[in-house]
Amino acid sequence: MTVQAQADEGPVSTTIATIADEVGVSVTTVSKVLNGRADVSPETRARVEASLERHSYRRRSRPRAEGASRIDLVFHELDSAWAMEIIQGVEAVTAVAGLDVVLSQLGGRHHPPQSWLDATLTRRPAGVLFVLCSPTVAQQHQLRRQGIGFVVVDTDSATTASVPTVGSNNWNGGLLATRHLLELGHRRIAIISGPEDVLCARTRLSGFRFAHEEGGIPVDPAFVRHGNFYLESGYEHGLSLLDRDDRPSAIFAGSDLQALGVLRAARRLGLDVPGELSIIGYDNLPVTAWTEPALTTVNQPLRAMAGTAARMVLELARGDELALHRVDLVTELVVRESTAPPR
Repeated sequence: MTVQAQADEGPVSTTIATIADEVGVSVTTVSKVLNGRADVSPETRARVEASLERHSYRRRSRPRAEGASRIDLVFHELDSAWAMEIIQGVEAVTAVAGLDVVLSQLGGRHHPPQSWLDATLTRRPAGVLFVLCSPTVAQQHQLRRQGIGFVVVDTDSATTASVPTVGSNNWNGGLLATRHLLELGHRRIAIISGPEDVLCARTRLSGFRFAHEEGGIPVDPAFVRHGNFYLESGYEHGLSLLDRDDRPSAIFAGSDLQALGVLRAARRLGLDVPGELSIIGYDNLPVTAWTEPALTTVNQPLRAMAGTAARMVLELARGDELALHRVDLVTELVVRESTAPPR
């Protein structure tokens, strides 16, 4: 058994038996940890994982079982048209490759729980795509030890260079949207960004600030708000901003959904869009071309981002090296009817 472990698993000098002896557990227990079995205590699992990491133990690549005919697609939250764009972009690639897609959502969490990872290691998918969430460093090691490649789409936070990620140029998107409003003549511009702890939201806000700086126009701190990318936060922050005596003449929303919330708030207050208020969204979801007025927005190529990430996962599943570990696609401004010069 030891000879077989040396031939198939990790460095020649390290076997499952080596790990078991060091930790003081059975070979079966180490095997259970490697295979993501749930019937190991958290304390024992942590000790085994620490030993595996000290020895740089990696399962050597081997032919993938026929049952691994799917990839896991994991969302921070899964309840919006934004998520549907990602799903369709992934499925366009996996359908050609003959793979199924298994959907999971983390209920707003940015890292998957260990129970999810244990189940994933047991079923051994061809790869995993994380959307606005990412595995912890320890979970990254576990996935790599099992030879399961993973890619992060629109990362929620700064990641190490070793984590493959696909996103878009959020800073440029924030810059384009704000420049457009400034060029129209707006000087009181508010922003309803996303959560402060989400990287893409911080980057779009940075582009918003830079556009003001290059134009020599100060940003009113009261006009900087942080939402959650959903309709309700756009509506609530919109009401708060538009009910001020010095209300903004334009609002840049960090997502199309928030922009639709702002549009509803403006209607409730009897404000004409774009006559009395200009609104810009972000994402270019299909519905934005059909709102009244049609929404000016920043096109974030969601389907292309998802498709690129899916192809990267398939490359990793084949054992190929990725040409790039960080891919940022181009963002573009789509001008429609919701923006105009201020009165």
